[in-house]
Amino acid sequence: MMLFSRVRGLPVLTLGDADRVGVVRALTVDAGSGEVTHVRVRRGRMRKDAVVAWDALGAVGPDLLIARPAGDPSGVPPHHDLVGSRVLTECGEERGTVLDAAFDPATARIEAVLTTRGELPAGRLLGLGDHALVIRTGHGHPG
Repeated sequence: MMLFSRVRGLPVLTLGDADRVGVVRALTVDAGSGEVTHVRVRRGRMRKDAVVAWDALGAVGPDLLIARPAGDPSGVPPHHDLVGSRVLTECGEERGTVLDAAFDPATARIEAVLTTRGELPAGRLLGLGDHALVIRTGHGHPG
């Protein structure tokens, strides 16, 4: 298990030559599938962030991430920060703010979202947009 807050700031190196790409700025999440899809890498002051697909990572450790050489960045989804997002139910009720999230680095699956109102199981995530993380109301899983 890893926390988003522990991943932020970790160095990202390329596989093989161990060239430093930059440091992790943020993780992109697909709330519908409950998975981390991409890593945003800050490359330096005057350069645009690099984007690495999670499944293009060679290894994820507690101290660094290893990226395979970058492929085509065309299929990159829009990025919304999960950490710091407001939490809203599908009915529009406020449910606090996201403080952190725990995920399995091997599968990229989010296990839990930690909010100012407690822990949310990943199964309640519906979507993440510009303004909020939207969750299912109630407890348990549909169907």
